[in-house]
Amino acid sequence: MKALHIKLWRDLTRLRAQAVTIALVVAIGVAGFVGMFSVHESLKGSRDAFYRDNRLADVFANVKRAPVQLRERLAALDGVAEVKLDVVFDAQVDLPGVVVPVTGRFIGLDLARVHASRQGLNALTLKRGRWPEPGATLEALVSDRFAAARSLNPGDSVHAILNGKRERVLLVGTAASPEYVFASQGGAPDDQQFGIWWIERVRMTDAFDMQGAFNQASLRLDAGRAVAPVLAGVDRLLEPYGAIGAVGRDKQLSSKIVADELSQLKVMGTVLPSIFLAVAMFILNVVLSRQVTTQRSQIATLKALGYSDAVIAWHYLQLAMLIAGLGVLAGLGLSVWIGRGMLSLYDEVFRFNGLAYVTDAWLIVTSALIAATAAALGTWTAIHAVVRLPPAQAMQPPSPPLFKPTLLEQLGLGRFVSTGALMAIRNFERRPLRAAFTVTGIALAVALQISGAFWVDGIAHIIDVQFRQVQQGDVLVNFQHPVPLTVVQDLKRLPGVINAEPYRTEAVRVRLQGRSVDTALTGYRPDAQLMRVVDEQRGAVPMPAHGVVLSALLAEELGARVGDRLQLEFRLWNQVHTEVEVTDIVHTLFGKLLYMNLDAMNALARDGAGVADAVLQVDPQAMGAFWAAVKAAPSINAVFDKAGSLANFNKTTSRTMGIFSGILTLFAVAMAVGIIYNAARIALSERAWELASLRVLGMTRAEVSVLLLAELGAELLLALPLGALAGWGLASLMMQLMSSDSIDFPVIIAPATYASAALIVLAAGVASGLLVRRKIDRLDLVAVLKVRE
Repeated sequence: MKALHIKLWRDLTRLRAQAVTIALVVAIGVAGFVGMFSVHESLKGSRDAFYRDNRLADVFANVKRAPVQLRERLAALDGVAEVKLDVVFDAQVDLPGVVVPVTGRFIGLDLARVHASRQGLNALTLKRGRWPEPGATLEALVSDRFAAARSLNPGDSVHAILNGKRERVLLVGTAASPEYVFASQGGAPDDQQFGIWWIERVRMTDAFDMQGAFNQASLRLDAGRAVAPVLAGVDRLLEPYGAIGAVGRDKQLSSKIVADELSQLKVMGTVLPSIFLAVAMFILNVVLSRQVTTQRSQIATLKALGYSDAVIAWHYLQLAMLIAGLGVLAGLGLSVWIGRGMLSLYDEVFRFNGLAYVTDAWLIVTSALIAATAAALGTWTAIHAVVRLPPAQAMQPPSPPLFKPTLLEQLGLGRFVSTGALMAIRNFERRPLRAAFTVTGIALAVALQISGAFWVDGIAHIIDVQFRQVQQGDVLVNFQHPVPLTVVQDLKRLPGVINAEPYRTEAVRVRLQGRSVDTALTGYRPDAQLMRVVDEQRGAVPMPAHGVVLSALLAEELGARVGDRLQLEFRLWNQVHTEVEVTDIVHTLFGKLLYMNLDAMNALARDGAGVADAVLQVDPQAMGAFWAAVKAAPSINAVFDKAGSLANFNKTTSRTMGIFSGILTLFAVAMAVGIIYNAARIALSERAWELASLRVLGMTRAEVSVLLLAELGAELLLALPLGALAGWGLASLMMQLMSSDSIDFPVIIAPATYASAALIVLAAGVASGLLVRRKIDRLDLVAVLKVRE
């Protein structure tokens, strides 16, 4: 074995504790990068295969009612390769043994094509059971996620109100659809309250009086064809029949949610690992700087013996590479644990045909190159000046630094400070760059902890705004067809109903200065209390007698300001074109939406005073009787139970956020320990002679420990507020990178989150200090004082 190899292993053994902490920080960075990107690539590959194998459409369009004869005209559009027409309606579903009714989306299924294995676009994958058969019994498939959430099995029977008629439905199987990877009524996915059902097409068209008609079209485009011209053509053909605007796959609700999840994973796999690798580079720089300084005479001897600058530099680079290599190996192992754990959570959410954890070779190579580059940069800045010294100069001890009185002493305040505190201040001021790096590293550990925990605060804020301020009612009901406003009196007569308020939502197209957006307009009564528009800063906003209120996201896209006049087009019913003034702009959490006074909206629409939605306040003690009455009401098409949805939302998010926050907490602790422990060990090695001298002069172990650890304590305390500020900045950056064009979330971080992050990192710092304190207690005074470095 070469002499330099022997020295390399001896150095590594002597630095083993510090090497382990550095390798741990590298490992976490590598694990985050490889693990999260592996999950991203695994999900993306499974999604793309699922979409491809099940032939997910490229364009989707909903229409009120259009004749099937339009198929040929849609297929004739330039760039369209295939067309599928469906009949789709939501209906109330009564599950056996379940008090609360749920909403089901019923879709007609062409059984002839299914049994001939020619489903066409948006093909289903049968998960359990069998395909439905025509006959006297109405048989159905249900979405796999809903069946799992509700413990439904083939052979179970449910009842559904299909267009006012109560029907018995026999469940014969479960299926997964590329169109409904996430099933949602327009908000967050809720598998407890909303499921997809497929029944025979003939029974579907008969039940909803849709013979010879369709209300949903899906189109596949030729490879490489632009989507925008096709969207315009589809809208032009369907507009006379009450279309609400065709969208591409990128804006189809389920596909968009999946894409947003993947985008967030990519951000997490980029931002957080970068922090760890930057910290690892800093620690390597500090440790090896100290190592090179203490081995200055050894370097001179090696140069005198004929070793070149490049060989000596490579020797120290090898030391850094070994430490980084250990971190990479540990990180790759940790990435499998992180990746498989995260993928198991996503497996409960993404019902693809297959979901297997795969780590691509490029991820391993890239992570190794990034870690090696970070190690090389950190090492080179530490050694390049020393290895270039001539042997004679390198054999001499370095010139002592030129110190001057600290700023405190220059101001004449030094006499008011204890000797120990003054020594700490001197060390802090005389090595400002190192202190700044240490403070920055600890602050990043605090910021990392905050970035993992602030999601919980954000979700709590969303729940408070949406479920307690916007929707103060308990139940939302939807009617199959618009009903008179007098329906409110009928609803108030249901058991337990305390109050009821109608509201109306219609699909509209809004234009301003050449810009156009397809969105929804909602009308509320001026005295509405159970469902309101809430501004983030101002609270509840009353609906003006005239004009329209815009959400901030919509106003930003249109470039609208208060006082502008918008062109408004109702897409359904009378398809009225009108002009309306912008009277207010509100900062809401979700959507590019418009709001109006209900009476003013009905006057503009010129189609009567009917409504299709209402919100109810119900006595909690009478919920059982209330739900029984709702199940017996054939006019109620769909329901939304706030309590049930909130419970399911909390259950799902609390588990996911708890795991995610816990992992980042462990990572933050590891980072803090790595930084503080290495800083303390380096300080101990530099000041061992000084501390041993003070021990000989009569100072106790505790007093000597305070002299060494006081500086670290000051750096730790200084880092906490900076870490809180950095945590807010990191959270803001992540929210910006993960932002969607239809979400306007503020960064909400509770004081308790700041406090817990500070306490966790502070505890990690104290633990690191105690480990170094043991080293101080075990100093061999004779050996330390024998030779002063």
